[in-house]
Amino acid sequence: MAERCVIGTEERIIDFITGQIFIDTDDERIRQGIERLLIEEKGYSKKDIEVDREFEIVIGDEMNRSKIDLIVSVEEKIFMIIKCARGSLVSREREVLSCARIFDTYQIPFAVITNGEDAEILDTISGEVISCGLGAIPSKNQALEALGRIEFKRLPEKRIEKEKRIFLAFDAFKCPSECDY
Repeated sequence: MAERCVIGTEERIIDFITGQIFIDTDDERIRQGIERLLIEEKGYSKKDIEVDREFEIVIGDEMNRSKIDLIVSVEEKIFMIIKCARGSLVSREREVLSCARIFDTYQIPFAVITNGEDAEILDTISGEVISCGLGAIPSKNQALEALGRIEFKRLPEKRIEKEKRIFLAFDAFKCPSECDY
């Protein structure tokens, strides 16, 4: 359970990893649950995980900003990114894949989408869903073992612009932070 507080009239959540205060939303509650799963069940330390990381996407003369919910690194390499959002997982696959392909100088090996009850783990290179379920999210030990087998490949130059545009198209359609159904 996420730690909550009230500031003014708004309920807030104290982030499990950073101690930062965020507005209490459905998506934020999902992220807090996944943070706890990564630390308490999957063996990651708080320093292995970046929360709510902002980054820039430049296309031509236009600069856009976005955020990644969770970035998980092992041995100073980003191993996976995680998107936490309520609702359908399949509708967010392409967004999280394109993000994993453009975020760094190499394609981040795994992209995860979760609604807090289920998860899809995608191979960033192939774009395929390779496993499903919260239990399938790689543990730190699994990540360390996989590091020796993973080739951190750069996205071909001709695909970078396409992936940026795909990511921005999905990123532009943000749902309200609360469900009222």
